Amino acid sequence: MPIILVIEDDSSIRTGVIDALTAAGYETLSAANGRDGLETALRASFDLLLLDLVLPQVDGFTILKALREQRPVTPVIILSAMGQEANRVKGLNLGADDYMVKPFGARELLARVNAVLRRSPERPAEVNLIAFPGGEADLARCEVRHADGSREELSQREMAVLQYLASNAGRAISREEILTRVWRLSFSAGATRTIDMHVANLRAKLRDDPTDPQVVLTVRGKGYMFRTKPETARA
Repeated sequence: MPIILVIEDDSSIRTGVIDALTAAGYETLSAANGRDGLETALRASFDLLLLDLVLPQVDGFTILKALREQRPVTPVIILSAMGQEANRVKGLNLGADDYMVKPFGARELLARVNAVLRRSPERPAEVNLIAFPGGEADLARCEVRHADGSREELSQREMAVLQYLASNAGRAISREEILTRVWRLSFSAGATRTIDMHVANLRAKLRDDPTDPQVVLTVRGKGYMFRTKPETARA
């Protein structure tokens, strides 16, 4: 189910939007000010952003511009009381997919959310059989098979990390994204170190040299990336 980030400083509106989305089956993230909203928009994993424009600390236009520079295809719907044509044009020109003027009803909001998600790029499909130099990982059997016939058992968390990286091959995945999207855990410094430990163990089982990895790459300042598009035998 898609995850929707709601950046809205009015607590009653934010709560109402989140309640409507939750009742419709969506998962949600939220931020109550522009500073937290900007950080979450650039670091968290989500499928749609609902964005207010008038926010404390950092305004919505600044968030939208920053998001478009880093994530050009993530859909955005602006929710604003600023209904003037100039503001609508500015928001759409900066890359918003839709613009809703407050007040609005829950049914209209959900209809627009559904419409934007339908026409947005599809999320990567999960893979269960992943080829890599010298072998393959069979996630259905929780194991890595090497060309010499040897096998290594994968833990549940190692499998989850490998599957997510391979499903997003070629894209740098932050530790925070793995925590929140794959393991469903809250961010903490200790938890990110646990990610590094699991990646180290995973590399050892893939025989991926940690000093010069060829499968699970380290992207400085961002996280990890599966190097090439995986060959998928079955999903």
